[in-house]
Amino acid sequence: MTTSLTMKVLSGALLALATCVTHADAVPNNSVYAGAYFLSFKPTSPGLQGPFTVPGLNASVDNVTTTYLAYIRRLSPNFDLELAAGIPPTTTVVGQGPASVGSVPYNGQKLITAKWLSPTLLLNYKFFSEDKALRPYVGIGINHTIFYDRTVTAAGQAVTGGPTSVSLSPSTGGAAVVGLSYRLQDRWFAHASYSVSNIHTSAVADTAGIVRTTHLDFGPRSVVLAVGYTF
Repeated sequence: MTTSLTMKVLSGALLALATCVTHADAVPNNSVYAGAYFLSFKPTSPGLQGPFTVPGLNASVDNVTTTYLAYIRRLSPNFDLELAAGIPPTTTVVGQGPASVGSVPYNGQKLITAKWLSPTLLLNYKFFSEDKALRPYVGIGINHTIFYDRTVTAAGQAVTGGPTSVSLSPSTGGAAVVGLSYRLQDRWFAHASYSVSNIHTSAVADTAGIVRTTHLDFGPRSVVLAVGYTF
C-alpha cells in the first residue's frame, strides 16, 4: 500500500468516525501497553554502486528484539487509534555476496550498525462487542523512521578501503497489522500481533571523497507480545 493511499484511507476513516466518538459511556478510553517486539527483515537492494566497487555487493539485516510501548485511544466500541513505538534497537547490516573483495572478507561480515526510531500510527478495527474477552482486530496506518548512531565497522572500512562515514535517509511508509486482544481482568489485557511495514532508506557511504550509494528496502515483519492497562 502506498504512503499517499494509506494516509487517505486513515484520514478518511478518522473523519467518518468523528461523529461516533462519545465520552458519555463508562468504558475507559485510554490504554497503555508494554511488551516485546520481535523484528525480522527481508531486505532488498540493487547493491552498492560507485567508483572502485565490485559488482554484486549486497547486504542482509540481522533480526532484533526490543521493547514495545504503545498508547491506545478508544474512539468507539470497535475502533481504536494506536501509537506504537519501541526502544530504538541497534541493527546490524551484514555483507551478502562474494566471499571476499580482493583479499578482504565480505560475505557474512558485519559492515554497518545503526539505531533507528520508528513510531507508527494505526487505526484498528476490533471485531465482536466489548463484553467479549477475546477480540481479534485488524489495522492500517503509517510509520516514520529515522536512523542515527550510524557506524561503519572495521570490516566495513576494510571493504571500502579506509575510514568511511555513512548516511541513511529517513523513511515514511505504510503499515498493516492483525492481532488479538484478551481481557485478563477488569482493566488488564494481553495482546499479540503481527505487522508489516514499509521502511526504506537511501544509503550514502563516503570514503575520503569516494562516494558510493545504494537503496535498501528493509521489509520488516514484527511480532508483538504485550500486556496492557486501561484507564
